[in-house]
Amino acid sequence: MKINQTGKPLPVSGNTESTARNPAAKSGDGPAGGARIPADSTSVQLGTTGAQLRELESSIASAPVVDSQKVAEIKQAISDGRFQVNAGVVADKLIDTVKDLISASQR
Repeated sequence: MKINQTGKPLPVSGNTESTARNPAAKSGDGPAGGARIPADSTSVQLGTTGAQLRELESSIASAPVVDSQKVAEIKQAISDGRFQVNAGVVADKLIDTVKDLISASQR
């Protein structure tokens, strides 16, 4: 199965990630130099992308699932006898939905 990247890449700024190391470790020392950095002295800070994702998540969570005004309009139309269902459109949409579900389950 081939996976293609279809979305736009996230914007990258110059200083989005940083790592703090043990000040006692020399810049040339690494795992190859024999120096070991204690696990508790390393920290990672996420940049603005993480904060943007948290903001987006909270705004989506607070967004209403139902358009109350639209529901009120439909209720009023039903009460007034003005609401008409176009059976052909409903049937077409139902068939399209079933086709989508079948093709998704075959993947």
